[in-house]
Amino acid sequence: MPIIRVEMFKGRSTEQKRALVEKLTDAFVETAGGTRDSVQVVLCDIDKGDWGAGGQLFSDRLPD
Repeated sequence: MPIIRVEMFKGRSTEQKRALVEKLTDAFVETAGGTRDSVQVVLCDIDKGDWGAGGQLFSDRLPD
């Protein structure tokens, strides 16, 4: 069973997440085969203060 893991900053609505899961599932099935029921998508919402790049927290780089 394929698992697609998406790590992203918090702030997306349930509707956005629902659409993302649907489109990722469809894209996987169209590209790699299998069935929709076999594809699992895990969404991980992360605070900007818990993610960094280039030696800097994203909460500092992208303040609200």
